[in-house]
Order: sequence, then C-alpha cells, then structure tokens
Amino acid sequence: MSFSFFKPSRPKTPPEVVKAIKDSLLALDTKTIVEVKALEKAQEEVEKNIVTLRCMLSGDGEVEPNVEQVVLLATEICKEDVIALLIHKLPVLGWETRKDLVHCWSILLKQKVDSTYCCVQYMENHFELLDFLVVCYDNKEIALHCGNMLRECIKFSTLAKYILESASFQLFFKFVELPNFDVASDAFSTFKDLLTKHDSVVSEFLTAHYDEFFDVYERLLTSSNYVTRRQSLKLLSEFLLEGSNSHIMKRYILEVRYLKVMMTLLKDSSKNIQISAFHIFKVFVANPNKPREVKVILAKNHEKLLDLLKNLSGGKGSDDEQFDEEKELIIKEIQRVARLPHLDRI
Repeated sequence: MSFSFFKPSRPKTPPEVVKAIKDSLLALDTKTIVEVKALEKAQEEVEKNIVTLRCMLSGDGEVEPNVEQVVLLATEICKEDVIALLIHKLPVLGWETRKDLVHCWSILLKQKVDSTYCCVQYMENHFELLDFLVVCYDNKEIALHCGNMLRECIKFSTLAKYILESASFQLFFKFVELPNFDVASDAFSTFKDLLTKHDSVVSEFLTAHYDEFFDVYERLLTSSNYVTRRQSLKLLSEFLLEGSNSHIMKRYILEVRYLKVMMTLLKDSSKNIQISAFHIFKVFVANPNKPREVKVILAKNHEKLLDLLKNLSGGKGSDDEQFDEEKELIIKEIQRVARLPHLDRI
C-alpha cells in the first residue's frame, strides 16, 4: 500500500519562489483592492511567499541559508522585475509583510553576482523607484518601512548621489517637519545619511548646489520647532566640519547672513542649541580672513556677544576645559575686532 500522498511537498526552487511572489503581487490589482475578501486573500498569498523568501535569504533559525540559492534568488528577482512590483505594491501589503520585506531588502541589496551588486544595479537602471520611496514619506502607513529601505539604498554611493541630485531630495526639507514625530524623525535619519555617508558625493553636491541648498537649510535652522532646530544644527556641524567639505566651510563662514543665524541661535532658550551654535560661530570668528562685513557685525554686537559667551558653559570633564579654552580665545578675538580702527559699525 502506498502512502506517497503523505510525503512533504518538494521545496520550491528560487525561480519558483520568485514566480510565486510575482504572481501574487500582480493579483493585487485594482479590481482586487476594491473587493475586501479578495484583497485579504491576495495579501495572505503575498505574505506566505515573502515569508518563504525571508527563510531562503536568512535561514529559519535551524538551517543556514544556501549561498547559491540566495544569489539565484537575487538574480531572478531582478530578471523578473519583482523589485519594481515589491516597491509599487508596498501601500497595499500587510504590516507583517512589509516588515519581512524590509528584512529581505537589506539582504538582497548586498548580493553580488560575479562582481556586481545585481539589485543595486537594477535600482540604478530604475532610479524612479527611489523617487517613489522618498515620496512615500507622505504616507504614514508605510513611511517607516520606506525609510528603512531608502537607508539601505543610501549605503551605495550611486543611489545616494541620485537622490541628492533629484527633485525629490527637496521634499526632505518638508518631511523632517511633518507633524507625525516618528515619521519626521525617520525622515531626518535618512536626510542625515544622505549628507554624511559618502564624503566625495556630498562634497560634489554641495559645491554644485551651494546657494539653493543653504537657502533652504536656513529655514530648518530658524524653524519654530525645537527638535528641527537642534537636529539640523548638529547635522550642519557634522558635514561642514568634514575635511572633504573644508572648501564649503570656508565659503559658508564668509557670509554675514549665516553669521547672523548663528548669533540668533546663541540666544536660543536651549543650552544644547547654544553650545552647538557656538561650535559653528567660533569658526566665523576664528577665521583669519574675515571679510569686512563679518568684522562690522562682530564689532557692532560685541557687547551682547561677550555677555552671551561669558554666561555660556560646556559640559563636564575634559570637554568642559577645552570648551572654556576655545571660548576665551573667541572672546579675545571679538574684543580685538571691536578695537579695530576705522571700522564702520553702521
């Protein structure tokens, strides 16, 4: 007597898994979406297939993933345009499915076929998918998942470069101030990665787009939102003080409008913001090649600045000592500028 029908089904091959994912994603069409039961059934099928994908990519806790199968999965996913489907169908996937997809995404992007990151190359050939992920910050249901996927993409310089130079980059100046705190914070994390992960790419971008970038960035520094002011000021210090951006810093500290912004932030009610502002303000003052306009502003406001600085203290420990030393040097330099003869203070 044969009991073959009790035998476990044969595990699917990578091409079969990818085909099943593709078919189930395509089933999430417009007609399905408007029919609740049909949508739920289609979502369940996608969820089941994405769980299978996750197990094949990262193992199941007992069995390690098969390296050859993982590479074949990445290859098939690119060949069958499943990446585009996964991204475009994000809004109609269930929460658990999106969570599993984000996990799979980070693994897939790291897969090399020969010497090429095949999924990264796919994104390079379909840059519009990056724009889609950025715009998804406007949808709070999927914003955090898309943010995670974007930050995985930004680890690769070609993808980061595209986002920086795209029209969608400007949206970050809006997203970092969204009323939903979690979404705004996530958007700022992505924004920060874009401006700090790849020195040469960022330097090239800031050089080419200096005026338009810092015009808009000034709005963040003067925002009525405390978190926005603090985060953007700290981030400004990070990328301006990078060695690769020294030419940007030299240009920035010649401009009176930005000196005035730092002087305003020195008066902020938050001590943290005052200290962060000081670390940029001190570069304006310490610059041996200060333009006349900067000297005039420092001289005209020297009494108020000296009062602010004398009441400003750093943290505790050795950092506090260094802060006090720097502060004394800046105070002396402001006093020196204020004594300069023939300096028009009007």
